[in-house]
Amino acid sequence: EDGAVRPFSAVVETPRSPNTIAIRNTAHMEFPLDACVVADASDVGSAGPLDSPTLGGSAQTIQGGALRTYSFEPNVESVQVLLKTDGRPLNARMELLQGPNNIKQVVELYCEDGMERPFFAVLETPGSGNVVRILNTSTLEFPLTARVEPYLIGSLGGAMEPTIGGDVPRF
Repeated sequence: EDGAVRPFSAVVETPRSPNTIAIRNTAHMEFPLDACVVADASDVGSAGPLDSPTLGGSAQTIQGGALRTYSFEPNVESVQVLLKTDGRPLNARMELLQGPNNIKQVVELYCEDGMERPFFAVLETPGSGNVVRILNTSTLEFPLTARVEPYLIGSLGGAMEPTIGGDVPRF
């Protein structure tokens, strides 16, 4: 919805060369897109911090045609997403929602080998009521594995959030 509020950053593995990454803006001409592709992001691990065994939570298998949602507390400022397969094609749609059926960001992705080329992204999640929805758009024979976890966690009660509960008594 607003790329300045919710910038998108992703890490795409590109084993064996040459490789090509295509970025397409499917919106109308009135909605331009700024993009930057950097080769060799040496400050990020092979598949990002989600492959670290020290993180809590676990990966979930999403069968072909299935949908999973992941909701987050209001103090989560950004979310990390890792999608991969066991060597089969990876075909998915990832959405960031804020409120019921209010889609703020959509990423449709495909790669021919989700083990060799896993998809890692960090999504900014300002405000409250954020939900990441992942749809495996492949057929039943092509499951994917997803890990969706908080990346940056801020303090509760940001400047743009309302305070619920009334006034603070003054003595």
